[in-house]
Amino acid sequence: MTQRTDRVDELLRQEIGSILGREVKDPRIGFATVTKVETTPDLRHSRVWVSVIGKPEERTETIAALERAMPFVRHELGTRLRLRRIPDLHVRLDETIERGTRVLHLLEELEAGRIPVDDAVAEAETLPTPVVRLRHEGDLADEPPPAAEPPPPARRRRTRRPATKGTADDSARRERGSQRGKTKR
Repeated sequence: MTQRTDRVDELLRQEIGSILGREVKDPRIGFATVTKVETTPDLRHSRVWVSVIGKPEERTETIAALERAMPFVRHELGTRLRLRRIPDLHVRLDETIERGTRVLHLLEELEAGRIPVDDAVAEAETLPTPVVRLRHEGDLADEPPPAAEPPPPARRRRTRRPATKGTADDSARRERGSQRGKTKR
């Protein structure tokens, strides 16, 4: 992709994650994380890849709830971002984390000398349940600022204002200028 679409993808990923975490109040949306956004070159459609923690039934419910929430998310993006067109958002389940967890389990079993379990059991495996993070010394008092902050206002340059015609200073300046060019004979 181009640099522009890459920047738009990253901005959309951050903002959609922020909106889902703070604005959307659907209980079916559990532990969902926006992992990647892929936008078409014409910026009309975006695939939103979401990783969901939970059982397969919970994942499908969460994806359905996210699909229902995308018009609201798109509206919110329209108020937050300065883009000519906010793309249509299509939610997809990102299973790369589950695959990575599966590979780690297989490697652990091979190192221990056991025979790896079959794929039917692997499909029922889920990621570990997240635990609420406790505050530690040195943590920020408030949560970090949003990913997309508005740009600082542009600094205006001071320009000279032209003198208005007909002022006393202007006419005196013109007379002095015309006298300088004349020589005494």
